[in-house]
Amino acid sequence: MDTVHYSVLQQEVMDYLVPADGEGLFIDCTLGEGGHTELLLEQFSSLRVVGLDADSHILEIARQRLEAYGSRVRFYNTWFNRFFREYPLGGEQPDAILFDLGISIFHYERAGRGFSFQKEEPLDMRLDEGLEISAYDVINTYPEKELMKIFFQYGEERYSRQIVDAISRERKKQQIKTSSELAGIIMNAVPGKYRHGRIHPATRIFQALRIVVNGELARLESVLQDALSILKVGGRMGVISFHSLEDRIVKQFFIEKSRACTCPPEWPICKCGGQNEVVKLVQKKPIRPTDEEIRLNPPSRSAKFRVVEKVRQED
Repeated sequence: MDTVHYSVLQQEVMDYLVPADGEGLFIDCTLGEGGHTELLLEQFSSLRVVGLDADSHILEIARQRLEAYGSRVRFYNTWFNRFFREYPLGGEQPDAILFDLGISIFHYERAGRGFSFQKEEPLDMRLDEGLEISAYDVINTYPEKELMKIFFQYGEERYSRQIVDAISRERKKQQIKTSSELAGIIMNAVPGKYRHGRIHPATRIFQALRIVVNGELARLESVLQDALSILKVGGRMGVISFHSLEDRIVKQFFIEKSRACTCPPEWPICKCGGQNEVVKLVQKKPIRPTDEEIRLNPPSRSAKFRVVEKVRQED
């Protein structure tokens, strides 16, 4: 089977997340084409994996890729926050949980839903085609102030004002229907020097649209506590992020859960006993890809991998 995605930090995931005895239950919350899961099943013959993905198309690719592993892998077509909120596995607690928040190359190359600004595709960007709002709806119907907020907050785009003005002028004449149409509008809206910079000027706008359409940051914020509650004591949870806003959410959550003292900061002395940490940080700083991995897979350069180990069950 022809796969197109290269899973990042492969060795690091195996080194930092797999239980020492190589056994137990591993939940891959962003299965994609099944790259991480295939490596885990191949390397650890006693490990079982539950794979989740909101995109039914890419989940089918993973099913075919992992067919040889039979009952050792189970598949769920669902968003990870819904999975942990409803948790269909009963009392079966995982030994490890992985979130790889990167978008699969499959979506850029083959999904046909406008994720790439280099292709002529419908402006959609929904990972789950059952979602009500698409990128087309955002671009063609959202007020200018809302677009400005989205592009600046989620894309950190410094030319948000100019881009929104150009979009507004164009959509008054006709609907903006395709990814290449939008990319062209963005390209013409920014200063000449910016058009030929390190990244394409549409990169941040497309990223911001995808985040909003799929509710990515809200889903991440809502899932971390639920997933940690389900994780076994002694188990590990890791998150690979590619965006500063994602990493900030993860970092703050992990630091908060690793605090030994939970007394209010205004109290002059600790009264809780100072032994209330729920997790310990496996590494204080995020784990980054090696120079060799970045050379072989340039998109991995922005990856940050944070891992914690659960030391007690919260009350």
